[in-house]
Amino acid sequence: MHLQSPQRVLGIVGWSGSGKTTLIEKLLPELARLGLKVSVIKHTHHDVEFEPEGKDSIRFRAAGAGEVLLATPKRFVLQHEMPEPLPLSALLARMAPVDLVLVEGFKTAAIPKLEVRRASHPALVDPYIIAIASDYSLHSSLPVLDLNQAAVIAAFISDLPC
Repeated sequence: MHLQSPQRVLGIVGWSGSGKTTLIEKLLPELARLGLKVSVIKHTHHDVEFEPEGKDSIRFRAAGAGEVLLATPKRFVLQHEMPEPLPLSALLARMAPVDLVLVEGFKTAAIPKLEVRRASHPALVDPYIIAIASDYSLHSSLPVLDLNQAAVIAAFISDLPC
């Protein structure tokens, strides 16, 4: 079943160390040049803290706050305690409206995906992969894009209906 979202969503998937984050970094300015407003959801298995141990936001959460919003003059971080992981659909619902949300991680999500493929790793097997970005020549029934051509990949993404 395909995940339903009011926003266009595209997963960037690949093996660890394949260059997913680097590709997203290169795509963001290219997509902006094409007039798209883009957000990113990054999934990690690590337990990340945004302040050092003993700082206020950690103390508030330890005391029982379900959410702590840490605000600075330029950005904010909302820390939401969860008894179990939220599905991608719930995270997307919390995002501000944009033209496109790129998702790194959530490999099993039922969303269209661009695979970052390197010769050193086997191909991913996922029916939601719609294209491949690679730095080597390969044959596929899917569109194959040059991993080193971020502008071309961005143009491909901007034309997707996802």
